Amino acid sequence: MKAKHRFILAVIVLGLLMTGPFLVTSLLVWLDMKEAERQMLTELLMSRLPVGTMMTLFGFTLGVLVLHKLFKHYVEGLLRMAETLRLMLGANRNFRVTPEGPPEVQQLAQAANDLAQQRDALMDDVDSQIARAKASVEEEKNRLAALMSELAQAVVVCNNDGRILLYNNRARLQFKALAQGPTSVAGGALIGLGRSIFSILEKSQIEHAREVIDQRLSAGKLALSTFTTTTRSGQLLRVQMVPVLTSSGEGGERMMTGYVLTVENITRSIEEEERRDQALHTLSQGSRSAIGNIRAAVANLLDYPDMEPELRERFLRVIDDEVARRSQVIDQTMSQFSDSLKTRWPLEDILGADIIAAAQRRINDKLKLPTKTETVDEALWIKADSFSLVFALASLASKLHDHYEPRELRFRLSSNGKLAYLDLIWAGPAMSSETFYTWEMESMQIAGESSPLTLRDVIDRHGGEIWYEREKAAHRAFFRFVLPVATPEAEPVVEERQVTGRPEYYDFDLFKFEDKSIDLDRKLSELTYTVFDTETTGLEPSKGDEIIQIGAARIVNGRLLRQETFDQIVDPEIPLKPEGIPIHGITEDMVRGQPNIDVVLPAFHEFCEDTVLIAHNAAFDMRFLQLKEDRTGIRFTQPVLDTLLLSAVVHPNQESHKLDVILERLGITIATRHNALEDALATGEVFLKLVKLLEDQGIVTVRQALEASEKTYFARVKY
Repeated sequence: MKAKHRFILAVIVLGLLMTGPFLVTSLLVWLDMKEAERQMLTELLMSRLPVGTMMTLFGFTLGVLVLHKLFKHYVEGLLRMAETLRLMLGANRNFRVTPEGPPEVQQLAQAANDLAQQRDALMDDVDSQIARAKASVEEEKNRLAALMSELAQAVVVCNNDGRILLYNNRARLQFKALAQGPTSVAGGALIGLGRSIFSILEKSQIEHAREVIDQRLSAGKLALSTFTTTTRSGQLLRVQMVPVLTSSGEGGERMMTGYVLTVENITRSIEEEERRDQALHTLSQGSRSAIGNIRAAVANLLDYPDMEPELRERFLRVIDDEVARRSQVIDQTMSQFSDSLKTRWPLEDILGADIIAAAQRRINDKLKLPTKTETVDEALWIKADSFSLVFALASLASKLHDHYEPRELRFRLSSNGKLAYLDLIWAGPAMSSETFYTWEMESMQIAGESSPLTLRDVIDRHGGEIWYEREKAAHRAFFRFVLPVATPEAEPVVEERQVTGRPEYYDFDLFKFEDKSIDLDRKLSELTYTVFDTETTGLEPSKGDEIIQIGAARIVNGRLLRQETFDQIVDPEIPLKPEGIPIHGITEDMVRGQPNIDVVLPAFHEFCEDTVLIAHNAAFDMRFLQLKEDRTGIRFTQPVLDTLLLSAVVHPNQESHKLDVILERLGITIATRHNALEDALATGEVFLKLVKLLEDQGIVTVRQALEASEKTYFARVKY
């Protein structure tokens, strides 16, 4: 029975107890009267009836007002205080009871606040001791997580059910880049904590790799398995699996509790290898006839040294033409495959002008030899190991300084398609090809510093070429470094929303996770959730208002994952209402060119698949989704929890359950209101705190939470 009903019943009983003796006495007197006395009394009462009635009504009204006031101050005030106290004990320890109402209630509120202050001091002391005890363990976990997050190779760790419990940033970016189709709208490939790796990689191949590892473990061999697989987008991946082992049982046998996957996208390298093989085949086949023509021409020149000048010129022209054509084919091949050549060594993108500047400084410092620049393409990027390339330039400068004593050196930088030409120029006598070959094969040295690498090693490392050439008209010569131009792959777009703290890319507790479908009788703390929010053109979905933004985040193992989000603006295909723009901040320019709901809704459905949905005032958001079922064929059939209703369950005596009020009540801050993603994140924080308050009331499962929500007044609201 509710407190209000108990109070009314108590007042009725008290009234009966107070008026009962008077009524019984009056009845006995009435029964003892004679008929004439009764008639006289009746006439007297009837003459005074209007005044008595008014006095009775006035007294009754006054009594009701007094009782209502007493109920508000004492009963409802104490109930609100009880809710606040439970709030301080659980969700928001910094919350305090507002002293209001009668003096006695205010004194009780102040005493409760004093007790809460003492409790907080004790809890702070306990928390500090626990924090010191956990610091070492957390440091090790954070160190491992940070290390995994920053690895250059994509790494994913799964438990035996294939649920992802750790992934690094490289894996997130790689699978996002691989994603194509609708899921690329807002979140890329569906990699995330608690998600199944089988949505990305073939389950049969994973299971076969596990069988191979089990066999190798039984044979006492290195537990390792490698396989190649194809993604849904047609990309080729090389995957290496190693087990996560733990000792168990009396014999100390090692059991596999999960596995680590390192993933490499080899699509590009395989394609490059195929094209390279084809190019080599074309070169070899095309060179046969050219070499045959050259050999025939050379043989004729050798066999007939006294042939006529015209005929000799014809043979020389044949040789020159064939060599020129072969040189052109080789240059084209180098240009075509410069990207693959430069991947042979881990090189960096660097401005060619910076390489020249570094080489000038080194030559000036070590050799005191003046340097200048001629035409330099300031915007030209090359793929280079800057240290070895600068050392090679300085080493050549040192040899020129020792053998030819040039007055100065000059640098020139230009591009030709996918190739960069870096020239080291000097004025002086001609150099023989034998001398250049010797310099190319000797270890590099400059002013007492030496390197085990040769100039040829450096050139090969960069997948380039070098040659010596003279400028006869200018009476000078130059070494030309032919290097691949840097064409870096497009970087993935970095989310503008900044997240404080280390990214939550791991959860080691998921090793114990068991793969189960959504069970309404499972505990609230055990399920995976998608908390979402929508921004719309208006508040009337049944009258044509449309979604213009969907934002969502996942809750896994009791943690709100701020890195695993869905955030997409939607083209509503109707004009925006001017009065709504100042609220949600979305303009016509922002929605123009964005995907429509036909594209976004399937992507969101895949993002939240196999999870319980959470929203604030969920009936409003779900109505928009339901109205698109016929158009898109997408239906959201999973359970839906509403934080507005759950707040009414745990705090039935609070006057407001608006999101802003709940955030203040629970001590939660939000960056921007009426942004779908930010509101979804705030709603997720609210839900996690409500779970603890629900448990205090014995509501621990999804089914119980749904049943309790349906009994609240706000559950009657329809859209």
